[in-house]
Amino acid sequence: MPKFLIVAPSWVGDTVIAQPLFMRLLKRNPGSTIDVFAPRWVAPVLSRMPEVHEVIDNPFGHGELRLTDRWRAGRNLKQRQYDCAIVLPNSLKSALVPFFAGIPKRIGFVGEARYGLLNDARKLDEITLPLMVERYALLAEPRDAPLERPLEKPRLRVDQASLQATLKRLGLNTDKPIIAFCPGAEYGPAKRWPSEHFATLAKTYRENGYQIWLLGSPKDQPVGAEINQLSGNNCLDLTGRTGLADVIDLMSCAKFVVSNDSGLMHIAAALDKPMAALFGSSSPRHTPPLSDKAKVIYLRLDCSPCFQRECPLGHFNCLRQLKPELVRSQLEGGTESANAS
Repeated sequence: MPKFLIVAPSWVGDTVIAQPLFMRLLKRNPGSTIDVFAPRWVAPVLSRMPEVHEVIDNPFGHGELRLTDRWRAGRNLKQRQYDCAIVLPNSLKSALVPFFAGIPKRIGFVGEARYGLLNDARKLDEITLPLMVERYALLAEPRDAPLERPLEKPRLRVDQASLQATLKRLGLNTDKPIIAFCPGAEYGPAKRWPSEHFATLAKTYRENGYQIWLLGSPKDQPVGAEINQLSGNNCLDLTGRTGLADVIDLMSCAKFVVSNDSGLMHIAAALDKPMAALFGSSSPRHTPPLSDKAKVIYLRLDCSPCFQRECPLGHFNCLRQLKPELVRSQLEGGTESANAS
């Protein structure tokens, strides 16, 4: 049976979106093995995918060449005797390790002119395949074959034993319904719904008997603290107190999720949670949450999507004008605004 090595993306959301590729590979090649060469910060997501046999640490940071170290990493992987590598990032550097490992078939999109490193380098038709999930999954198809639809949706496993241990460690309970807020966005502040809007929504749900859990990484602690303060300390601020695997388990307890366009949005979708997914500077046409239970809320202003880290016009209207009342209406199945997707 063939052995595959996947070179994973560096973003949590993109890693979740890659799961349908793994599913398609196993459908095309029953009994095959899929290992993933991935940065350690996305490894917890991959460990919750039943299709992944092993996660191999990718020690190279963004922008680091370290050519000799990449050669050593490739030579170490050579002994595993992979039959095929699929390189998901488009950079030249990401294709070096499979090349040094001597993997016979190396598939990926052309990217940064990688013809010498990939021997099955494909040109991407962005018009035909606007969705990132489709682009990844196409690499499981034979060369020049069309993408077979529909794709399966990402689905992450929850570790019940770890969940109970995390609940105990943090002193949490699930006696009251939970709404999880994911207020961070790794890319930048232009993707973050205003803290005062999160706080307003928190007050409303707290008055209706909900617990509000704030989930995020240590980088999200300042915004988590701000939301909690503005809400009158009506939230349980868990930002920075959990690892990514813990967040996956904790999010499974939520009745609803409210999230910016972020990696945690894609995790919530892969847990099939009812969710309000908030888009402003980015576009749901490229990386929407892959769940029928997700409501994408996007105002479609003339200036968006701009794909900038900071609002280039300084007003931040794409998310500031997205009011808490609209989010709650959409989350609970309402039809308050024609601008919501």
